[in-house]
Amino acid sequence: MTDPNAAARPVQAVILAGGQGSRLRPYTDDRPKPMVEIPGTGTPIIGHQIAWLAQEGVTDVVVSCGHLAEVLEKWLDTADLPVRVTTVVEPEPLGRGGGLKYAAERLPHPDRPWYATNGDIWTRFSLRDMADFHAGRGATATLALARPRLPWGAVRTDGFGYISDFIEAPPSTLEINAGVYVFSPEFTELLPDRGDHERSTFPQLARERRLAGFSIPHGAYWRAIDTAKDLTEAAKELAALNG
Repeated sequence: MTDPNAAARPVQAVILAGGQGSRLRPYTDDRPKPMVEIPGTGTPIIGHQIAWLAQEGVTDVVVSCGHLAEVLEKWLDTADLPVRVTTVVEPEPLGRGGGLKYAAERLPHPDRPWYATNGDIWTRFSLRDMADFHAGRGATATLALARPRLPWGAVRTDGFGYISDFIEAPPSTLEINAGVYVFSPEFTELLPDRGDHERSTFPQLARERRLAGFSIPHGAYWRAIDTAKDLTEAAKELAALNG
Protein backbone atom coordinates (compact mmCIF):
# COMPACT_ATOMS: atom_id res chain seq x y z
CA MET A 1 0.00 0.00 0.00
CA THR A 2 1.34 3.43 -0.96
CA ASP A 3 2.02 5.80 1.93
CA PRO A 4 0.25 9.10 1.11
CA ASN A 5 2.65 11.08 3.32
CA ALA A 6 5.87 9.73 1.85
CA ALA A 7 6.29 12.35 -0.88
CA ALA A 8 6.13 15.22 1.63
CA ARG A 9 8.80 13.86 3.98
CA PRO A 10 12.40 15.14 3.89
CA VAL A 11 15.02 13.19 1.95
CA GLN A 12 17.86 15.57 2.92
CA ALA A 13 19.50 16.57 6.18
CA VAL A 14 22.16 18.75 7.77
CA ILE A 15 24.46 17.46 10.51
CA LEU A 16 26.11 20.20 12.57
CA ALA A 17 29.49 18.68 13.33
CA GLY A 18 31.71 21.65 14.06
CA GLY A 19 31.89 21.60 17.87
CA GLN A 20 35.20 21.33 19.71
CA GLY A 21 33.93 18.96 22.41
CA SER A 22 36.18 20.37 25.12
CA ARG A 23 34.35 18.40 27.82
CA LEU A 24 35.14 15.16 25.98
CA ARG A 25 38.90 15.56 26.17
CA PRO A 26 41.20 13.68 25.76
CA TYR A 27 38.96 11.92 23.18
CA THR A 28 38.69 15.14 21.17
CA ASP A 29 42.37 16.11 21.26
CA ASP A 30 42.91 14.61 17.80
CA ARG A 31 39.39 14.42 16.36
CA PRO A 32 36.18 16.44 16.28
CA LYS A 33 33.41 15.50 18.68
CA PRO A 34 31.26 13.60 16.12
CA MET A 35 34.27 11.40 15.33
CA VAL A 36 34.46 10.03 18.88
CA GLU A 37 33.57 6.33 18.86
CA ILE A 38 30.85 4.82 21.02
CA PRO A 39 32.74 2.14 23.02
CA GLY A 40 32.09 -1.36 21.73
CA THR A 41 30.69 -0.30 18.36
CA GLY A 42 33.80 0.65 16.38
CA THR A 43 31.77 3.44 14.80
CA PRO A 44 31.92 7.20 15.51
CA ILE A 45 28.83 9.12 16.60
CA ILE A 46 28.34 10.57 13.12
CA GLY A 47 28.38 7.08 11.61
CA HIS A 48 25.44 6.08 13.82
CA GLN A 49 23.65 9.30 12.82
CA ILE A 50 24.10 8.75 9.09
CA ALA A 51 22.88 5.16 9.37
CA TRP A 52 19.77 6.34 11.25
CA LEU A 53 19.05 9.09 8.72
CA ALA A 54 19.35 6.60 5.86
CA GLN A 55 16.94 4.22 7.59
CA GLU A 56 14.47 7.12 7.81
CA GLY A 57 14.51 7.79 4.07
CA VAL A 58 17.30 10.39 3.79
CA THR A 59 19.42 10.18 0.65
CA ASP A 60 21.55 13.37 0.90
CA VAL A 61 23.40 14.79 3.92
CA VAL A 62 25.35 18.03 4.27
CA VAL A 63 27.88 17.88 7.11
CA SER A 64 28.95 21.22 8.56
CA CYS A 65 32.55 20.77 9.73
CA GLY A 66 34.67 22.98 11.97
CA HIS A 67 37.16 21.82 14.62
CA LEU A 68 39.66 19.38 13.03
CA ALA A 69 37.51 19.31 9.90
CA GLU A 70 40.15 17.40 7.93
CA VAL A 71 39.81 14.36 10.23
CA LEU A 72 36.06 14.21 9.70
CA GLU A 73 36.31 14.84 5.96
CA LYS A 74 38.86 12.04 5.57
CA TRP A 75 36.60 9.56 7.37
CA LEU A 76 33.58 10.59 5.31
CA ASP A 77 35.59 10.22 2.10
CA THR A 78 36.74 6.69 2.92
CA ALA A 79 33.73 5.23 4.77
CA ASP A 80 31.12 3.13 2.97
CA LEU A 81 28.09 5.34 3.58
CA PRO A 82 24.43 4.71 2.69
CA VAL A 83 23.82 8.34 1.63
CA ARG A 84 25.43 11.01 -0.54
CA VAL A 85 27.48 13.33 1.68
CA THR A 86 28.65 16.89 1.06
CA THR A 87 30.95 18.62 3.53
CA VAL A 88 31.13 22.37 4.14
CA VAL A 89 33.48 24.42 6.31
CA GLU A 90 32.52 27.94 7.35
CA PRO A 91 34.93 30.53 5.90
CA GLU A 92 34.73 32.28 9.29
CA PRO A 93 32.74 31.69 12.49
CA LEU A 94 29.10 32.44 11.67
CA GLY A 95 27.40 31.38 14.91
CA ARG A 96 24.95 28.54 15.25
CA GLY A 97 22.27 30.13 13.08
CA GLY A 98 24.68 31.40 10.44
CA GLY A 99 26.42 28.04 10.29
CA LEU A 100 23.12 26.23 9.88
CA LYS A 101 22.10 28.57 7.05
CA TYR A 102 25.48 28.20 5.33
CA ALA A 103 25.10 24.41 5.37
CA ALA A 104 21.42 24.43 4.37
CA GLU A 105 22.20 26.46 1.27
CA ARG A 106 24.17 23.40 0.01
CA LEU A 107 21.19 21.03 0.25
CA PRO A 108 20.28 19.59 -3.17
CA HIS A 109 16.54 20.31 -2.94
CA PRO A 110 15.98 23.92 -1.72
CA ASP A 111 12.24 23.64 -2.38
CA ARG A 112 11.80 20.61 -0.09
CA PRO A 113 11.76 20.22 3.71
CA TRP A 114 14.86 19.00 5.54
CA TYR A 115 16.04 17.49 8.78
CA ALA A 116 18.87 18.77 10.95
CA THR A 117 20.65 17.26 13.92
CA ASN A 118 23.45 18.29 16.23
CA GLY A 119 26.56 16.21 15.72
CA ASP A 120 26.70 14.91 19.31
CA ILE A 121 23.22 13.35 19.47
CA TRP A 122 22.78 9.58 19.42
CA THR A 123 19.16 8.60 19.14
CA ARG A 124 16.66 6.28 17.52
CA PHE A 125 13.04 7.28 16.92
CA SER A 126 10.82 7.66 13.88
CA LEU A 127 11.76 10.74 11.89
CA ARG A 128 8.92 9.84 9.55
CA ASP A 129 6.44 10.29 12.40
CA MET A 130 8.10 13.59 13.31
CA ALA A 131 7.87 14.80 9.71
CA ASP A 132 4.16 13.88 9.58
CA PHE A 133 3.61 15.73 12.87
CA HIS A 134 5.39 18.78 11.42
CA ALA A 135 3.32 18.74 8.23
CA GLY A 136 0.08 18.15 10.09
CA ARG A 137 0.56 21.31 12.12
CA GLY A 138 1.65 23.46 9.20
CA ALA A 139 4.78 24.37 11.16
CA THR A 140 7.80 26.16 9.74
CA ALA A 141 10.09 24.41 12.22
CA THR A 142 9.60 21.46 14.57
CA LEU A 143 11.93 20.56 17.43
CA ALA A 144 12.25 17.07 18.86
CA LEU A 145 11.74 17.19 22.62
CA ALA A 146 13.40 14.81 25.08
CA ARG A 147 12.83 14.15 28.74
CA PRO A 148 16.36 13.38 29.99
CA ARG A 149 17.16 11.56 33.20
CA LEU A 150 18.55 13.81 35.91
CA PRO A 151 22.17 13.11 36.89
CA TRP A 152 21.23 13.23 40.58
CA GLY A 153 19.04 11.19 42.86
CA ALA A 154 15.77 12.77 43.99
CA VAL A 155 13.51 12.43 47.00
CA ARG A 156 9.74 12.31 47.37
CA THR A 157 8.06 13.75 50.44
CA ASP A 158 4.58 13.35 51.88
CA GLY A 159 2.19 16.10 52.88
CA PHE A 160 3.83 16.43 56.30
CA GLY A 161 7.36 16.94 54.97
CA TYR A 162 8.62 13.44 55.72
CA ILE A 163 10.73 11.75 53.05
CA SER A 164 8.80 8.81 51.63
CA ASP A 165 11.05 7.62 48.82
CA PHE A 166 14.45 7.95 47.15
CA ILE A 167 14.51 7.91 43.33
CA GLU A 168 17.79 7.26 41.50
CA ALA A 169 18.29 9.44 38.39
CA PRO A 170 14.61 10.16 37.73
CA PRO A 171 13.38 11.53 34.39
CA SER A 172 12.99 15.29 34.27
CA THR A 173 9.49 16.71 34.59
CA LEU A 174 10.37 19.18 31.82
CA GLU A 175 11.19 18.52 28.17
CA ILE A 176 14.31 19.91 26.48
CA ASN A 177 15.37 20.65 22.92
CA ALA A 178 16.70 17.26 21.78
CA GLY A 179 18.86 18.68 18.98
CA VAL A 180 16.88 17.10 16.12
CA TYR A 181 14.70 19.20 13.81
CA VAL A 182 12.35 19.24 10.83
CA PHE A 183 12.36 22.45 8.78
CA SER A 184 10.10 23.60 5.95
CA PRO A 185 11.83 25.04 2.85
CA GLU A 186 11.14 28.67 3.83
CA PHE A 187 12.97 28.25 7.15
CA THR A 188 16.39 28.66 5.51
CA GLU A 189 15.67 32.27 4.54
CA LEU A 190 14.59 33.07 8.11
CA LEU A 191 17.97 32.09 9.54
CA PRO A 192 20.46 34.86 10.35
CA ASP A 193 23.56 35.15 8.17
CA ARG A 194 25.49 35.41 11.41
CA GLY A 195 24.36 34.74 14.96
CA ASP A 196 22.20 32.34 16.93
CA HIS A 197 18.83 31.25 15.52
CA GLU A 198 17.74 30.04 18.96
CA ARG A 199 17.78 33.66 20.13
CA SER A 200 16.17 35.14 17.02
CA THR A 201 14.43 32.84 14.54
CA PHE A 202 12.96 30.33 17.00
CA PRO A 203 11.42 32.97 19.35
CA GLN A 204 9.93 34.78 16.34
CA LEU A 205 8.37 31.57 15.03
CA ALA A 206 7.06 30.72 18.51
CA ARG A 207 5.30 34.10 18.74
CA GLU A 208 3.73 33.45 15.34
CA ARG A 209 2.69 29.88 16.36
CA ARG A 210 4.82 28.41 13.58
CA LEU A 211 7.18 26.48 15.88
CA ALA A 212 6.12 22.99 16.97
CA GLY A 213 7.50 20.50 19.48
CA PHE A 214 7.47 16.75 18.84
CA SER A 215 7.91 14.68 22.00
CA ILE A 216 10.22 11.71 21.41
CA PRO A 217 8.10 8.64 22.17
CA HIS A 218 8.43 7.04 25.60
CA GLY A 219 11.04 4.31 25.51
CA ALA A 220 12.85 5.61 22.41
CA TYR A 221 16.61 5.95 22.82
CA TRP A 222 18.11 9.44 23.10
CA ARG A 223 21.40 10.69 24.53
CA ALA A 224 23.59 13.75 24.03
CA ILE A 225 27.28 12.78 24.13
CA ASP A 226 28.90 15.62 26.08
CA THR A 227 31.30 13.95 28.51
CA ALA A 228 33.33 10.77 28.95
CA LYS A 229 30.62 9.55 31.33
CA ASP A 230 28.07 9.86 28.51
CA LEU A 231 30.23 7.57 26.37
CA THR A 232 30.37 4.99 29.15
CA GLU A 233 26.63 5.21 29.77
CA ALA A 234 25.87 4.95 26.05
CA ALA A 235 27.96 1.78 25.80
CA LYS A 236 26.09 0.25 28.78
CA GLU A 237 22.71 1.18 27.33
CA LEU A 238 23.65 -0.24 23.94
CA ALA A 239 24.72 -3.50 25.55
CA ALA A 240 21.40 -3.65 27.43
CA LEU A 241 19.41 -2.94 24.25
CA ASN A 242 21.26 -5.65 22.36
CA GLY A 243 21.14 -8.06 25.26
